[in-house]
Amino acid sequence: MSHSIQFSTPSRTLHFPPTRLHPPLSSFSFRQFPLTSTFKHTSLRASSSPSPDSSSSSSLLHSPNGTPAVKSEERSSGIDVDTVTEAELKENGFRSTRRTKLICTIGPATCGFEQLEALAEGGMNVARLNMCHGTRDWHRDVIRSVRRLNEEKGFAVAIMMDTEGSEIHMGDLGGEASAKAEDGEVWTFTVRAFDASRPERTISVSYDGFAEDVRVGDELLVDGGMVRFDVIEKIGPDVKCLCTDPGLLLPRANLTFWRDGSLVRERNAMLPTISSKDWLDIDFGIAEGVDFIAVSFVKSAEVINHLKSYLAARPGGGDIGVIAKIESIDSLTNLEEIILASDGAMVARGDLGAQIPLEQVPAAQQRIVKVCRELNKPVIVASQLLESMIEYPTPTRAEVADVSEAVRQRSDALMLSGESAMGQFPDKALTVLRSVSLRIERWWREEKRYEATPLQAISSASSDKISEEICNSASKMANNLGVDAVFVYTKNGHMASLVSRCRPDCPIFAFTNTTSVRRRLNLQWGLIPFRLSFSEDMESNLNKTFSLLKSRGMIKSGDLVIAVSDMLQSIQVMNVP
Repeated sequence: MSHSIQFSTPSRTLHFPPTRLHPPLSSFSFRQFPLTSTFKHTSLRASSSPSPDSSSSSSLLHSPNGTPAVKSEERSSGIDVDTVTEAELKENGFRSTRRTKLICTIGPATCGFEQLEALAEGGMNVARLNMCHGTRDWHRDVIRSVRRLNEEKGFAVAIMMDTEGSEIHMGDLGGEASAKAEDGEVWTFTVRAFDASRPERTISVSYDGFAEDVRVGDELLVDGGMVRFDVIEKIGPDVKCLCTDPGLLLPRANLTFWRDGSLVRERNAMLPTISSKDWLDIDFGIAEGVDFIAVSFVKSAEVINHLKSYLAARPGGGDIGVIAKIESIDSLTNLEEIILASDGAMVARGDLGAQIPLEQVPAAQQRIVKVCRELNKPVIVASQLLESMIEYPTPTRAEVADVSEAVRQRSDALMLSGESAMGQFPDKALTVLRSVSLRIERWWREEKRYEATPLQAISSASSDKISEEICNSASKMANNLGVDAVFVYTKNGHMASLVSRCRPDCPIFAFTNTTSVRRRLNLQWGLIPFRLSFSEDMESNLNKTFSLLKSRGMIKSGDLVIAVSDMLQSIQVMNVP
């Protein structure tokens, strides 16, 4: 039996092609129809006879020999996918693909082309550049190495530039990679600049008012509490501090100080979110075409809106996503408005843990992840995920549990910091993130398959509401029908992000015709981004996609897929021919 589905309005009737029922499913479409004041008269009816124009659109186009046809002007190899994803799909199938994305901070341990390639092959989706460290020339070399890697190997590794911010930081340790502070040692923190070599156990501080604001008896926390000092004496621009919790001091580490159990904010709270150096770094990022800019110590949505306006006014800047780093009391207070204004958020737990009590950090993380999911913004869980692997080849069991919890919360991405930037085992740390993510995701599918997370409506315009409902329905159908993959054809990535928000059980193949959009989609949960030239004709797009993916062994006849598109708002369910 064949059926056609037909939407009718007083002014227009749309016919949809008859399709052969797949046991148990048919290939069918829901398509957008005019929304008018006479909407209440719209009728939905099914007919067992084909529509008059069904002969031209009844099924996928085929060539005379029965194979899916590809237009002559389209290149048979016209699809970009990385070699690792291709091999993974060939060897293990759809269900083996990892949904949680992985971010690696690039530093001295990983800045070479071969090292970057090893990270990409190990699962790195985004390369992070921390502008607290290194020169712009150094960062430029890394950016160009990543771009070369993408071009030569088909990867879609995105580049995230992380601004330094105006909060108090340590200096560069005189060129040393790190310094060890031992219990009972006295160190000097000073605002003085040194022309010659830095005196022993002396740390320069970026904030000129530091010696004035700090008091004897205050507690000084380095890098969110990784090392602790008590202030014991002030001598002009120098502050003498006694180490009470030993640890590793890293260049440009964040500094906070506490008094009587409370964070000292005062003049530090008045510093601008984006410093003069940050603006120069942002101009550098625009010129080099980075994909994301992460803004440190965001206090309100105003700074995000200001930066986005600045980016939009510059050539190429409008394509850059803005990530808000949630790492202060102010950012938690204004969380919803900040996330709504941003293109994503980062849970920067290290600095956040220096501003709120440690026992509040897990609840804050869960809240941030939840709000980002509700507002359809990608969320990154960062800081100290595998901190021990900076020095050791295996993580602690507590670190593994921490990573597992972030995956279980359905975070979009996990981020390595020092582990990949200057650790001794960056590849092994990435392997741990990848293997733990895969295992917890498989557990979730096995144990929580039918557990639905209610999501609030986020769209206001009627066309956006339709897209949102289509993606919600497609994800629900994918789970209920056990489809092998959801195909999303998207020009700007929005439709793919809506499907990702629903966290369906199957992988999401996101096809876009823009390389920059493909890279940005690589940050979002479950999306496997492809670059593919496509048209407004969904039949032709599906033909082309099936032909290209089958020729590379990435899908096979009989695979069940759901296809949605932001060009023609529709849902199509079909078997690969």
